[in-house]
Amino acid sequence: MTTAALEVTDLCKTFGGVRAVDGVSFTVPEGSLTALIGPNGAGKTTVFNLITNFFHPDAGEVRFGGASLAGLAPGRIAALGMVRTFQSARIFPGMTTLENTLVGAHLQVRAGPVRQMLWAASARREERALLSRAEALLELVGLSGERDVPASELPMGAQKLLEVVRALMARPRLLLLDEPAAGLNDSETAELAALLRAVRSNHITVAVVEHNMSLVMGVADQVVVLDAGKVLACGTPGEMQSDARVIEAYIGQDTEAA
Repeated sequence: MTTAALEVTDLCKTFGGVRAVDGVSFTVPEGSLTALIGPNGAGKTTVFNLITNFFHPDAGEVRFGGASLAGLAPGRIAALGMVRTFQSARIFPGMTTLENTLVGAHLQVRAGPVRQMLWAASARREERALLSRAEALLELVGLSGERDVPASELPMGAQKLLEVVRALMARPRLLLLDEPAAGLNDSETAELAALLRAVRSNHITVAVVEHNMSLVMGVADQVVVLDAGKVLACGTPGEMQSDARVIEAYIGQDTEAA
């Protein structure tokens, strides 16, 4: 039996009388890549905000590794190993690409302030290891040549990739990505797909909100389709591509628009 990394049960959230999330339930299996798709306004990002307690649900429960997350602050949830990105790239101004990447490792630093100030051997070893990991991740997404460039000067697509890399520096058990392919060109999207496959192969569970259907169908193990705040369907990419309800609610809309 597959272990569940994340269990979402009957989540509900109302804003100003509008039911944005209405009884949403799904499970993210350990080591899988699960994609949440749906039309604009379907409630995808709100579900992510509820899972990470940026919003508090009106009803329902979220369990991570079998333990309830009720009442935990977002920072505490991140410390437990659930790390997320946001729709808009959030770059630290005045810092280089490499420095932005290293910020993601703050939860992993073990050397205390005194050892860091005295430049103790353990602090030096830790810094070299973090630097090596950061450089390897930047290489993987094609940003190694921009390591010393101010991150704010990177194109928006590159900033989105940088945000994913920074999240990976935290060594998450579960990585939540909110529209990571938004603003990426074809080459950057291919690099993102390669990164997501590498992440999954290293036994990191991933849940992603995404509109790029080519990316979703190419990397996801499971697809959860939301519509009007409810789960419309859930299954493999192949099953969702042939589901008439999904085609009508989402994929068919994209085809007509194209």
